[in-house]
Amino acid sequence: MRYCSLGSGSRGNATLIEYGRTRLLVDCGFSLRATEQRLAAAGLSPHQLTAILVTHEHSDHIKGVERLAQRYRLPVYMTAGTYLGMGETALPVELIRFGQELVIGEIRVTPVPVPHDAREPCQFIFDSGSHRLGVLTDTGMITPLITEMYSGLDALFLEANYDPLMLANGPYPPFLRARVGGQLGHLSNQQAAGLLEAIDMSALKYVAIAHISEKNNRPELALGELSRVLDGWEGELRLAVQNHGLPWQDITGNTQPHLAHIGSR
Repeated sequence: MRYCSLGSGSRGNATLIEYGRTRLLVDCGFSLRATEQRLAAAGLSPHQLTAILVTHEHSDHIKGVERLAQRYRLPVYMTAGTYLGMGETALPVELIRFGQELVIGEIRVTPVPVPHDAREPCQFIFDSGSHRLGVLTDTGMITPLITEMYSGLDALFLEANYDPLMLANGPYPPFLRARVGGQLGHLSNQQAAGLLEAIDMSALKYVAIAHISEKNNRPELALGELSRVLDGWEGELRLAVQNHGLPWQDITGNTQPHLAHIGSR
C-alpha cells in the first residue's frame, strides 16, 4: 500500500491511496485541469482511478469532484449529509453509512465520523489486509472514537492546521478565529501531537503532517510539536504542502528513522 498528496491546505486538498490495482482519491479540491496535472505529476491518469471518496462539502475538498467524476465516469462515495450539503448536483453517489465498512476493489474502507462544521463529515481508515492507513483532517477535536479507531495504524496522514498563538494574533477576524479554533474547526499542532500521545503507536511507522494553514501556522512549528512527542520513535515524519503535496509514500517497505526537514517535498 502507498499514498500521496496532490496538495493539502485551504486552497485545495486531494489524497491518493493505492493498493494493487485499486486507486482511491480522497477529495478533489482542485479544478479539473489542475487535478489532471497533479495526477500526471504523480504518474497517473484519471482513467486509472477506481473511485472518489468525499470527506465533506467544503469547496477546498469538492471543487473538482463533479467534473472529474463525470468526465472519467468514476463512482463517488459520500455521506447523505455531504450530498445534501453540496446543493444542486446531478452527480450519482454511493452513500456512506457510519458503522458500515466499504470494500472498494482491494481496499477495505472504514468511515469515521468527525466533529467539523459541515453537514455529515467523515474521515477514513484504509486497510489492505496487511497494512492500515488513517487519514484525519478537518477535525475540530479528538473524540474517544477517533482515539480508538486511529490506534494500531501503520501510517497516519494527520492534520496540524494551526498554531494557537499565530491564530490568536493573525489576520483572521474574530468569528473566523473562533471557527478555526473551535470544536467544529481544525486541529492545532498541540491537538495533533496529543492524538499521537493517546493512540497505540506500536505499529506506526509513517506520519505525514497535513492541512497546514498558510496564515496561522509554519511548517517548523508543526514539525517541532509533533517531533517532541515522537522523541525516540523509529519512523518517518513527513510534511504535505499546498503547492506540491507529498510524493508517494510506500508504507509496506522497510524504513530508516527520518524526521522531515523544513520545506521537504
